Amino acid sequence: MNVQGSTVLLTGATGGIGGAIAGELSRRGASLVLVGRNGDKLEMLANGLHREDRSPLALVADIAESGAAASIVERARAAVGNVDILVNCAGVQTFGFFAEENASGLQDLFAINVIAPMAMTRALLPHMLQQRKGQIVNVGSIFGSIGFPCFASYSASKFALRGFSEALRRELAGTGVGVTYVAPRFTKTAFNRDVVRRMAIALKMNQDEPSAVALAVVDAIERNGHNRYLGWPEKLFVRINSVLPRLVDGRLMKEVERMRPFAAESAP
Repeated sequence: MNVQGSTVLLTGATGGIGGAIAGELSRRGASLVLVGRNGDKLEMLANGLHREDRSPLALVADIAESGAAASIVERARAAVGNVDILVNCAGVQTFGFFAEENASGLQDLFAINVIAPMAMTRALLPHMLQQRKGQIVNVGSIFGSIGFPCFASYSASKFALRGFSEALRRELAGTGVGVTYVAPRFTKTAFNRDVVRRMAIALKMNQDEPSAVALAVVDAIERNGHNRYLGWPEKLFVRINSVLPRLVDGRLMKEVERMRPFAAESAP
């Protein structure tokens, strides 16, 4: 879908990846509806993306709250009319031993990473189907294809988002509405806590800048892409894990011993 002239609703706009996506979309001529929980950060982002011919609409909202998705879509459509593209970018991460996670944290994780993007999609989809045009973009993770130790819950939530994207894409075939799933690898943002960043350095994980992820996301939109996995050799491991998971088991079971001290440090 051509981004120029399209109206894009972006959740998680004040995050590192979200802000970079907003900037790239604005540079390519999209009209933006930015959604985030932090009003000050959202206003700062919107002001920075102001153009003479268009200005982003900033909507402060917590997408995890009951009824938030319907309210956001109603407010957005009342202000800008139809929304052509939905980018579900909001997310949270957990790191540590699964046995030490608490139930409320697990519920919050799935509420934001899985239920909220599904709710946003459900709220916008009838309008997209009516206009027979639209694109839903779900920002996932490489961990949504490779179950990573000490990220069990986070991996599970991204597996769920990937499965939702795949099933919905097939369901919407021929309707004019497409579904794109983009899976970044480790990205240099505040999304990753200090202990996670130090662990990534110790394991020599490849890291991307938010701007590189944003370029990949917007390129995938413009090419009507289905799945986009970022980074080498990570995208290779995704393929290997899908057909020969035992090979990946051996590699990650060795890595987990190096991860344990960081996971222990992260314990509540």
